[in-house]
Amino acid sequence: MRLLETIRIAFDSLLRQKTRAILTMLGIIIGVGAVIAMVAVGQGAQSAVEAQIASLGTNILMVIPGATSQGGVSAGAGMAVTLKDDDVDAIRDRCPAVQAVSPATRTARQVVAGSLNWSTSVQGGNVEFFTIRDWKLQSGSYFTDQDVRGATKVCVIGQTIVDNLFPGEDPVGQTIRIAKLPFKVVGTLQPKGQNAMGQDQDDLIIAPFPTVQRKIQGIDFVGMILVSAVSKQEIPEAQAQITDLLRIRHRLQPWEDNDFTIRNQSDIASAATATSSIMTMLLGSIASVSLIVGGIGIMNIMLVSVTERTREIGIRMSIGARRGDILQQFLIEAMALSVFGGLIGVALGLLSSNLISKFAGWPVFVSPSSVALAFLFSGLVGIFFGFYPARKASGLSPIEALRYE
Repeated sequence: MRLLETIRIAFDSLLRQKTRAILTMLGIIIGVGAVIAMVAVGQGAQSAVEAQIASLGTNILMVIPGATSQGGVSAGAGMAVTLKDDDVDAIRDRCPAVQAVSPATRTARQVVAGSLNWSTSVQGGNVEFFTIRDWKLQSGSYFTDQDVRGATKVCVIGQTIVDNLFPGEDPVGQTIRIAKLPFKVVGTLQPKGQNAMGQDQDDLIIAPFPTVQRKIQGIDFVGMILVSAVSKQEIPEAQAQITDLLRIRHRLQPWEDNDFTIRNQSDIASAATATSSIMTMLLGSIASVSLIVGGIGIMNIMLVSVTERTREIGIRMSIGARRGDILQQFLIEAMALSVFGGLIGVALGLLSSNLISKFAGWPVFVSPSSVALAFLFSGLVGIFFGFYPARKASGLSPIEALRYE
């Protein structure tokens, strides 16, 4: 009963000074709202990066040739001619941790369809390319193993090609010209949008690897090997198996460096998401400063309140209120300001996140954990900054308090 009476007295005191209470809560409201909104922006960016990386494919490893060097000047990774068609078959047959493997080569070409033309990227791959990239069809069909073996002039095109060369038309079954060669469009791919580097993944044409390799580029080597591991957990094992196999096949001695490079999608994802996580923490930390400022505001107002109500405290003590009751009363007032401010701040944060997503077009993701953490932190701020004024109030001497004017 004593606690309930203390709570009633605390709320009566706050309601007598409504304007002051609202202005005091304002710092907490803005702080909680800012934390939720900023963390939502950071987590939204992180989710977008993860989705873009996932759009590259499933459990991908990219095997690229090593670097060439001329006159002591390195041309960089991918410039050497060290990967062959036989390497692709060997990886498929002798690496148990590998689920799918495809040779790949890429070149830029001007493509013509009727009276329209478009400069795009032409990608060569086999039928497993689509499995590795986890790329579904929008319409039509993929090319077949028979098309790959026969170096048939067929292709599957991305949505950007459809929009620019076949506006308002069904491209399946129609012919486009690549490097003056006619190619039949057998299918279109579902849109994937931009990748993590900002490149349009839909601005490409995919044709059988031998067709692109021999008939368009006129080369006899493999520009890249795309590999999909059996599972995410098997990626390191697949990478180790491919490394050992290619070193044996390329007759590399123990002291010689690899003449190829294997890029792990998980490493790319970890680096990108680590950057996004740092940004999220930075935005959250900056927004948290306003919460601390709000807490200082609570402490300031509570100290003023203790001074104004010194005589009231003395009267309460003289008629039987204990020091613990006075401590409880002022702590409850501080917590009420922070908790109600936190609740309004949560609503403000959710509203701000939706407005940012709607008008700025930024991806946002409001996680329940960030909302709970912001609200919990606002309550702790009330306790932390309200304790000193409450302790000061409970430490007043009843006689001195009664004499206070």
